[in-house]
Amino acid sequence: MSEANTVERAQQPLDLSLSDAELERHREHIVAFVRDQLDAAGVNDAVIGLSGGIDSTTTAYLAVDALGPDHVHGLVMPSEVNREQNMSDAERVAETLDISYDVVEIEPIVDAMLDAVPDVDPDVDATTDPLKTAVGNLRVRTRGVLNYFAANRRNALVLGTGNRSEALVGYYTKYGDGAVDCHPIANLYKGQVRQLAKHLGVEDDLAEKTASAEMWSGQTDEEELGLDYDTLDSILALHVDGPLSKSATARAIAVDTDLVTHVRELYEKSAHKRRMPPGPEPLS
Repeated sequence: MSEANTVERAQQPLDLSLSDAELERHREHIVAFVRDQLDAAGVNDAVIGLSGGIDSTTTAYLAVDALGPDHVHGLVMPSEVNREQNMSDAERVAETLDISYDVVEIEPIVDAMLDAVPDVDPDVDATTDPLKTAVGNLRVRTRGVLNYFAANRRNALVLGTGNRSEALVGYYTKYGDGAVDCHPIANLYKGQVRQLAKHLGVEDDLAEKTASAEMWSGQTDEEELGLDYDTLDSILALHVDGPLSKSATARAIAVDTDLVTHVRELYEKSAHKRRMPPGPEPLS
């Protein structure tokens, strides 16, 4: 494996691109899924957190396709670590789709919670672990709480924005961006989400934007994961979802076997995120 902040890239990544016909089938399938989820819940509206990134943008386009703009409400929830461009992109998406939206600054809420915790030293550098990760997750969970507050007020469902790649390696916050009623794009790898975005008419600068969860300043997904999304998607499709061994996967896409092992470990260690919290078996 490479040293921290180095992004590994496969020399021969697997081509997981979809044809135009396949993209249209996915669009129709996801639109029907969203409608079915709302019908089953007996509600007419959906709430979605808008970050300005590709996943939330694509999900918002699909939600409007499924429900119409009058039945989708967006939340733009900036913090001090968000890039201003991303927040303006989030508002641009809402305005392009003609959906209602609110802008809620989350940093005062996060600060109030940190002030309420007696053993958090205000002089400790919050940019270093473990406090950095804890505060980053707190920001994400704050957004989840606000999503549900907005949804409860509107008798609506919260639409998640998670894709298959990030779900399989646990690259999301438990009870944060993972706390939703459904994930419309959960069946698509990251590269396929970008493809579908363009198929839906999302502008290229949004569809091709560098992915970042923005849990802290300067963070990017690929640097934190240690590999680019084309490589991650390839390993997941061939090894985690597919039948190939670690060594066969490494040979197929021309990477070191240690990188495949790294992805496998991310998958296995994050299994708890993809399950309901466990409890003991009922006594007979």
